[in-house]
This record gives sequence, structure tokens and C-alpha cells, in this order.
Amino acid sequence: MRILFISQYYPPETGAAQNRLQDWAEYFARVGHDVTVLTSFPSYPKGEVFDGFRGHILFEEDRGHVRILRSWAVVTRSRSFFPRLANYFSFVVTAFLAGLAKAGRQDVILVELPPLFLGLSAIWLKRLKGARLVINVSDLWPKSAVALGVLKNQTLIRWATLLEEHLYRQADIITGQTSGIVGDIVRRFPEKTVAWVPNGVGGLHSSLGDQHKSDSRLIRQEFQIVDKCAVVYAGLHGMAQGLETVLRAAEILKHQTDIEFLLVGDGPEKQVLQKRAEELRLANVSFYPPVASARMSRILSALDIAIVPLKKHDLFQGALPSKLFEAMGAGLPIVLSIRGEAQTLVEDSQCGICIEPEDPGEMATAILKLARSPALRARLGKNGREYVEQRYNRSLIAERLAKLLLFNHSDHRESELQRERLHQS
Repeated sequence: MRILFISQYYPPETGAAQNRLQDWAEYFARVGHDVTVLTSFPSYPKGEVFDGFRGHILFEEDRGHVRILRSWAVVTRSRSFFPRLANYFSFVVTAFLAGLAKAGRQDVILVELPPLFLGLSAIWLKRLKGARLVINVSDLWPKSAVALGVLKNQTLIRWATLLEEHLYRQADIITGQTSGIVGDIVRRFPEKTVAWVPNGVGGLHSSLGDQHKSDSRLIRQEFQIVDKCAVVYAGLHGMAQGLETVLRAAEILKHQTDIEFLLVGDGPEKQVLQKRAEELRLANVSFYPPVASARMSRILSALDIAIVPLKKHDLFQGALPSKLFEAMGAGLPIVLSIRGEAQTLVEDSQCGICIEPEDPGEMATAILKLARSPALRARLGKNGREYVEQRYNRSLIAERLAKLLLFNHSDHRESELQRERLHQS
């Protein structure tokens, strides 16, 4: 098949969608499909175009067997509503023009949502290229934006909901990252083909051997945690994560001088969190910039405990954060402060301790329990790694997605041939 991926975000940016889409694209290309990625110039999350990509309107590159087309978009550091809309809508236009001019014929177009507006580019290209449209939903928007208080204007909510429903109706296949997302869409669109395609984890490497032990020693020296129990949060520093709870747990444990908290990543709340840590005089908390996915997996493997938090909200009952899979794949025991689907996974795999969201006391207690029991950490970490290797390996997930697309593609080709025969007769 000729497959076009459309996403506003793609490596060298880091993040759940970026890592997942790159693994999918590389898998499809590796097994013989013709793969093109249509994306923007990397600028997430700081709102600055990365070095090496500036000064272009259109940029084309090949990474392995994957062709990447990058088109210009308005880039802004502002988190305000209208500058962000300018960023989204400018890419909608330039992505469509770049796809029309440069992408060539396609059999399948797979678009990553949100941002919701990008689905318009995918629909226009679908119609002009005669391709099948797959919409991958990693977040139910605008539902999540309303729940978090990001979107409050009733007129905008109504229009956004109408756009969401229009996009789903135009799709040939809809995929979702969690059972909650899939269930929501199936209830509203029972006639559609909707499939669960979880994030999973890629790049699993052996946690044994002298090379890994050497890497771990160097990493622990780099982060100055040689003789400490390292507790890590790695991911987006945003509103939904509720990282204030992590700081308050660190405050409770600040007299446990052998426990160190590492917050790795970036996002709109990072400066607020850094200021808050200074106000609380948390000498046991350190902040670090985002790290590329390949290196992050090795860093995680060298640490001791992973925190996976979200705010307390019914919306997150169906959440399965990618950072959960990444920590499990690295063999780290989890302190999970999410209810619902993620809690069920952690309990089934027996890979961590589940606590009430936004409860710093429970978080501190769970961390201290793991810090004082290396044997418990080793057992939970081993359980988690084995679980994701068997059930959430991203290569296996991509293989199942490929079979779904091929089956749908075959049905589409057969329908075309039947129409041609009817026309000829």
C-alpha cells in the first residue's frame, strides 16, 4: 500500500504521538509499504522551530525508508487561544497544499487527532486522491478540553463537536489509543469500524549484561544519584498531569536524604512547577529538559521508581498514558495515581502501587515503601516488563494495524473492480 501519515507533531520532537507514529511509519516501510509522513517543522513544546529546520516553507527528507514532508506553520510561544488557533489553521492549509503537490497517489491516509482541525486536510486529500481515510484518536476533543476547563465558550464547543462528528463520519476506519476512547466513539457511531490500537512501547532492550550495567552507572553519575533512590516523572508538564502533587509528596519526603525526584520533560506548567519547588525549598527535586525516546529508555532503565499521575477527573478513567508503557518496558516499578483503565492494567500486571489521584500523602507512602524494598522494586519491575513485552510491544501493535488496513484496502479494491465491471457491461 501507499500510506500517508498526517500529524502536526513528529520526531525529532518527543512525545507519545511522535514516538508512536514514528514506530508505525518505520514498521510499515520495513515490511514493504510505501510510506510518506506529512508533518510540520518541529517546534513542540517550546514554540521555537528546531535548529536545522528554520528558513524553509517546505522541507523534504528521507529517514530510512520513510519519506518525510514538512510544511510551514505559524509558530508561537503563547498558550493563548488565538495564537494556538493560528498555529493549527496555518498547518491545515499548508499541509493540504504540500500533500496535494508532493505526496503523490495514496491508498491510505492516516491522520492523528487532535488537533481536530487537521482532519479537514485529511478529508480534502482523501477526496482528491481517492484514498481510504483512517482517523487515529489519541484524545477525545473537545470533550477533554471542556473537562479540563480549557474550552468554555458554548458556541465554540458546539462547533467543535460538529466538526468532530463530521470527521468521524468521513472516516473509513477509526482507531483509538484506549478502550475508553473506542467505547465513546462506538456508542456514538455504531456503524463505523472502530479499533483499539494502544500506545504500547517500542525499542525494548535487554536489562541484562555488562554493557547495560555500565550505561546505568554512567547515567546515575550524570544525574548525581549514585547512592540514592531515583524517583522519576518523565513526560509533558501540563495541566492534566497534576504535578503539584509530586512536589508536595517530595516535600513530605524531603528529610529522606537518600530519595531524589527527577522531573524530565517540558510543557506549559514547567516554569510554574520550578518556581513552586523553589518556594518549598525542595533540595530533593531536580528538573531536566526533554530527552529523545531512544535515550530516555536507557535513562529510565537506570533509575528506580516511576510516577505516572493524572488529575482526579472522570475523563481520565479511560486514560492509558504512554509513559506508563515506557516505564514498564524499562523495568521500573510504578506509582500510579490514576483510576480506571490504567489502574486495571497495573493491577493485572502486578507492576506497581495504585494510589488515589492528587493525594500527596499516599504518593509519599508508596514511594517510601518501594524505596525501602529493593526486592519489591525488582519483582514489580520484572512483572511490568514481561507484561508489555507480551501484550504491548509496538511492533506487534503495528502488525495488527497493518492487517486491518490491508483487509480494508482489499475490500475497497474489490468494490472498485466491481464498479468497473458494471460500468463496462
